[in-house]
Amino acid sequence: MTSVKINRYTQPHQFEPLLPQRRLDEFRQRTRAVVERSLRLSGSAHPATVASLRELVREMNSYYSNRIEGQSTHPLNIERALRQDFSDKPDVAKLQRLALAHIEAERELEQDVASGESASTTAFLRQAHAALYGRLSIDDRTTDEGRIIEPGAWREEQVAVGRHEPPLWSSLPAFLARLDAVYGPDTSLDDALIHIAAAHHRTAWVHPFLDGNGRAVRLQTHCALWHLSAGLWSMNRGLARNHDKYYQLLDAADSHRQGDLDGRGNLSEKLLGDWCDWFISVAEDQVSFMSKMLKLDEMKARIAALIAFRSQFDKGVREEAIIPLYHLFLAGPTPRGEFQQMTGLGERTARSLLSRLIETGLVTSTSHTAPVQLAFPLDALQFLLPELYPEAATAV
Repeated sequence: MTSVKINRYTQPHQFEPLLPQRRLDEFRQRTRAVVERSLRLSGSAHPATVASLRELVREMNSYYSNRIEGQSTHPLNIERALRQDFSDKPDVAKLQRLALAHIEAERELEQDVASGESASTTAFLRQAHAALYGRLSIDDRTTDEGRIIEPGAWREEQVAVGRHEPPLWSSLPAFLARLDAVYGPDTSLDDALIHIAAAHHRTAWVHPFLDGNGRAVRLQTHCALWHLSAGLWSMNRGLARNHDKYYQLLDAADSHRQGDLDGRGNLSEKLLGDWCDWFISVAEDQVSFMSKMLKLDEMKARIAALIAFRSQFDKGVREEAIIPLYHLFLAGPTPRGEFQQMTGLGERTARSLLSRLIETGLVTSTSHTAPVQLAFPLDALQFLLPELYPEAATAV
């Protein structure tokens, strides 16, 4: 990014249209299917199990959003950062702190949305930027060019981003007001993905912050999708795994109108529609994938495969754990005595088995006497949720 003198985009009409006008029936039908599958997904496991999955998805969101920016750290390093275990290597520790800030910011912002705040406003976008960068020290939010990223501060100078020239900084209030007018009001569930997709591009196009726009926009997108996804599927995963296509279509949607048949705005309606089409397809893919991951019969088989594998190398793990672990997935927190009874083992052996499951992170509990519940440690994901987060299984 370089500072240049630009006097081009100064009026909001210059980034119209803000919504595609063609293929709306198709987009709405597909959105409806995503909504329906998402709602079924939320009810596919006990709320406590869903909460554990949501924590895993937050880690994934952090990893993939930072990977898009070329600044990711290994999933195991993220897990260590959550335990306040930071690397002795300064560069690795800095990336750990960035990942942790993203997770904490996302959790805070999700709570705001759950409390009724709209994630579709520029005020929320500013809040997302502040929530992320406000958690970082000055050193950790200083760019390679020596610029300090000020949390939640709108841009006050002119920039060029690749071949794109964002609006004149002094015109930002008018552009931000137009974003709020179009994307801020509540919309129907059928139109939700269309609005969120278009807002993702047009907000990035405005480039309201000096730096950190991509991360802030993806945080806003995640939260705008919250009422659909419940935090159980990740757009960041889909965007990162199609990184080149993501940037290619974002760039294409910056283009000017391509003739008389390409809408009536200054920018291309067709290419905005192509972006929305692809964005919806990513949502379809992610909710479909997670729905498959949480199928009850398949989860039982995966738990059995995990226990069979671990029991070969760990004498403390036994196949009698399969049924009670599956019970935890379905029923959520369970008293320790009840879990041990479901193993069918003697009291001492059952207690030893449960202790080993807790030691290895597959089962968690808030205290030595509290109920136990299923967890999703990274070293179990290749069995429990295969291909969800494959990077977690690689060596650091």
